[in-house]
Amino acid sequence: MMSNRTPATQYAALPFRLRNGRPEILLVTSRETKRWIIPKGWAEEGVKPCAMAAREAYEEAGVRGTVDHRPFGNFRYMKRLSVNKSVLCAVTVFLLEVDEVLDEWPEKGQRERRWLTPSQAALAVGESGLVEMLLRLGIPPD
Repeated sequence: MMSNRTPATQYAALPFRLRNGRPEILLVTSRETKRWIIPKGWAEEGVKPCAMAAREAYEEAGVRGTVDHRPFGNFRYMKRLSVNKSVLCAVTVFLLEVDEVLDEWPEKGQRERRWLTPSQAALAVGESGLVEMLLRLGIPPD
């Protein structure tokens, strides 16, 4: 059973770092299905979208850094809430340049995290709109 209502709003961080001038992306696993995803969470009243994205990166991936205030992109996906209930989510993604990787964080025991090249990350995630953003991050500027 799926909802046909307006998509639910989520904000996501796309955590990255530069290694030898090349970007690496940090992905985490989802708690339920263990799919590779980027940290994201529901919109909260009174919390700026980019601040929400940065908070999710800390809680889900254990990283801190500089979050871009301008959205990097958007994608939609179906979030499974239970065995027979899903909700369409519209996700706004913000780049987060990681400058601190923590050994302890709130969801450490619930998720794995892994640094990947943009092309490796694009192969690991399932959302097509996110794939496009990951590949775009891997293209060197002119």
